[in-house]
Amino acid sequence: MERSPRVVLMGVALLLAGGASLLLTGANGRATSEPGGKCCFTNPRYSGVCEVTPEGDETCASALAYLNNPNSMGKDYCGNTTIRGGWEEVACESD
Repeated sequence: MERSPRVVLMGVALLLAGGASLLLTGANGRATSEPGGKCCFTNPRYSGVCEVTPEGDETCASALAYLNNPNSMGKDYCGNTTIRGGWEEVACESD
């Protein structure tokens, strides 16, 4: 079955819009690119909850990727912890 170029373009546009939406939300579905928003992470080897406030082009997803990358260094997330791997994003407690 042959599809018209218009139908194909509409499908591509929907896929791109969905992908962009996923990039802007974290595992819990909340927006991660809001200015001043914070991200919370836990790790069995870390005491308590780590809170990160993304700056610039950072997101909760990029902070989580940094924390789970064994070769990452240079950021002071979670009190400048050296714990890498095993981090999960959790809902932040309301103040």
